Amino acid sequence: MANIVVLTGAGISAESGLKTFRDLGGLWETHPVEDLASPGGFKRNPQLVLDFYNLRRKQAAAAQPNAAHFALAALEQKHNVQIITQNVDDLHERAGSSKVLHLHGELSKVRSTQNPALIYDIGQIDPENLEIHVGSTCELGSQLRPHIVWFGEMVPEIEQAAELCRKADFFLVVGTSLLVVPAATLLFEVPEHVRKCIIDPSLPEFPKIPNLYSIEEKATVGVPRLVEQLLGG
Repeated sequence: MANIVVLTGAGISAESGLKTFRDLGGLWETHPVEDLASPGGFKRNPQLVLDFYNLRRKQAAAAQPNAAHFALAALEQKHNVQIITQNVDDLHERAGSSKVLHLHGELSKVRSTQNPALIYDIGQIDPENLEIHVGSTCELGSQLRPHIVWFGEMVPEIEQAAELCRKADFFLVVGTSLLVVPAATLLFEVPEHVRKCIIDPSLPEFPKIPNLYSIEEKATVGVPRLVEQLLGG
């Protein structure tokens, strides 16, 4: 049983119809990223930020896992599979993957602004509408915020992710440009002798990396094909 580590990004969720915050259009096009996804933006206009994530949360809840998500879950039949994702949706979990590390947080969770360790599933707060607003508070009485890593904030799970990469027997990258740090650095944490694969229809340019090969396909095509090989099909 091999330790297979998979780093996923927006490309895999896009094939389930989920847009990035830069592609939501409408009202959100008039706001810079800093207004919607930064501590400063939340301080200036908390309801605007909460409305933005309420919308994203509902879109994620309505989306369905695709063939790539299901293929990665199926890989657990024969291998120890750890997903490290930059995505904030729960499509990997809903497809059946049992080990998913979210680098940038999770839309389905909210947390206290007073104590970051107080994290709640949105269903505990508002099971019908999946929303929080100014005045939605934690058990300490402080405002709730999305459980998301915003611009300018530390990525608390990055060291755990790096440690997983160092122990990989096979490393797979799906649907990410490898341009966003610190996630982009994870590829360089994988030992040189370990096989590495990137699946993406538009491959980025990066320095030569030992034992790296690529599959220029979208996730829903390339991932099931690779998984079939890894399962010995």
